[in-house]
Amino acid sequence: MKTIFEKKGLSGINLTDEKIDLSFIRSDLQRKSPIGLPNVGELEAMRHYKALSDMNFCIEKGFYPLGSCTMKYNPKVNELLASLDGFTNLHPMFDDDDCQGALELMYKLQEALKEITGMAAVSLQPAAGAHGELTGMMVIKKYFETKGDNRKKVLIPDSAHGTNPASAHLCGFDIVPVKSDEKGQICIEDLKSLLDSDVAAIMMTNPNTLGIFEEKVLEISELMHENGSLLYYDGANFNAIMGITNPKLMGFDVVHLNLHKTFSTPHGGGGPGAGPIAVTENLKEFLPSPVIDFDGKKYFRNYDIKHSIGNVKGFYGNFSVLVKAYAYILMMGKNLKEASENAVLNANYLKEKLKKAYLLPFDEPCMHEFVLSGEKQKHENGVSTLNIAKALMDENTHPPTVYFPLIVHEAIMIEPTESETKEVLDNFVDVMLKIADEAKTNPEKLLNAPHNTPVKRLDETLAARQPNLSYKDEER
Repeated sequence: MKTIFEKKGLSGINLTDEKIDLSFIRSDLQRKSPIGLPNVGELEAMRHYKALSDMNFCIEKGFYPLGSCTMKYNPKVNELLASLDGFTNLHPMFDDDDCQGALELMYKLQEALKEITGMAAVSLQPAAGAHGELTGMMVIKKYFETKGDNRKKVLIPDSAHGTNPASAHLCGFDIVPVKSDEKGQICIEDLKSLLDSDVAAIMMTNPNTLGIFEEKVLEISELMHENGSLLYYDGANFNAIMGITNPKLMGFDVVHLNLHKTFSTPHGGGGPGAGPIAVTENLKEFLPSPVIDFDGKKYFRNYDIKHSIGNVKGFYGNFSVLVKAYAYILMMGKNLKEASENAVLNANYLKEKLKKAYLLPFDEPCMHEFVLSGEKQKHENGVSTLNIAKALMDENTHPPTVYFPLIVHEAIMIEPTESETKEVLDNFVDVMLKIADEAKTNPEKLLNAPHNTPVKRLDETLAARQPNLSYKDEER
């Protein structure tokens, strides 16, 4: 669709005016021929890009039940606060004396995250969840190296996020999978059989990726610590437990948090993110440097960390994301617990409404998310989970996470968050039931979905392996 009204002679700005001095640009970098931009005024150009932006899906446009991603609403006041001149005009090379406000915010965010997680110390440096995982595993590796104990194995549940084994492997660890039991939780007997003096840690998500709380987490913690091993907490699902429990009470030693998920900052499109890590007392001397400290009079960047793994990101983290997360925590206060309770309530409500139409592999009370399976629809009518996901796009709903976790065939991973009203949830139920019915009565429609989106069914494999973003004029 051609959205620009083009007319010769129109322009928003004249870049070819001979009065413009381009001598500051090296001659070999200056264009020798016309750039070929369309002849449009500023207003037409703005309308063109606004029309393009309207094609994008976002949380303000419709329901976004993307499992394990916690796509909650980001209050716009967070954006306002992060855009204040005193924050946006700061340079990271300023002396501590010249950025006391920013350092105070970071210090108080550290303190808040310490209280929320139960941990003893926090680093705000990591830029996202997987980066936080990598940083946490680097801390664990340095801890054992300092003790002269060169352990090589990390245990990973078979339901884990894919970033878990990737992060551990990047640190040089060998990955050992742990099986799930009939309740979708870690199989204790399999875990026991894998424990030896070479196991450095286990990486767990609790609740796990099935949305199920690991009931035997204290037993797991005891087994690991008796073996001299550590426990790593993947905080991707932290939205389920805020104010109810914390990783320290469960026996974990290291935890990362996704500020861009749990604490409402924007998420998606590749960033921005923030994945701070929090550690127990015996690991705080291994954190990335600097951490933000306070001596009673002045906030400062503390580089005096005895066994620090060094700097894991340029400067001190994604500062604007830290501002938004701190604003959210201040606004919520003790209501963080209520946010988690509502997230859990919403997920259980949807699960109970949908389990008769779709296969529920693990019929257990869930936390903030749950996993259905489209295996019934695929077996009976040839309608796969991918077809169901594509059909949802026609209903102003972002598809849930699909085909993950890998231990569930045709997985449909749904996380409503606490942001959504009962009316929105009921509409989603109606849509999912409608799709389940169409899988029986009109499967051909679903096999060719979506029908109403700007771009129809794509070949995902081809797009991933042979990306081609060019187009010819006749293809517009």
